[in-house]
Amino acid sequence: MLHHISFAVTDLARSTAFYDVVLAMLGYRRVWTSDTAAGYGIEDENDLFAIKQRAQVQLPPSGFHLAFVAPSRAAVDAFHAAALEQGAKDLGAPGLRPHYGDNYYAAFVYDPDGYWIEAVINRAA
Repeated sequence: MLHHISFAVTDLARSTAFYDVVLAMLGYRRVWTSDTAAGYGIEDENDLFAIKQRAQVQLPPSGFHLAFVAPSRAAVDAFHAAALEQGAKDLGAPGLRPHYGDNYYAAFVYDPDGYWIEAVINRAA
């Protein structure tokens, strides 16, 4: 349904360093870069997620978050560990979330600008 989504960030270098590492754990990579933005996805020039340098960030209201598809539970674990190593704030360690479904395995963090992000796989191990 969605083509892509973008976040405003206050420090592009800090945010690209963060997302380069944590999204690599899920099989994504930076697919383009400019002086003021960067895009992530799978194919060159086709971003699914972008970050854009802005003087200030206005976070979305409580409840908004972005969930990245993970290829495995191990990738969710790696995403969470990498995010914490990169300075993210922990919002929920990797694990099953039975209130979302029998196979919903996810981890949650706040990125460097305070966005709530998630890595999730929703299928049997």
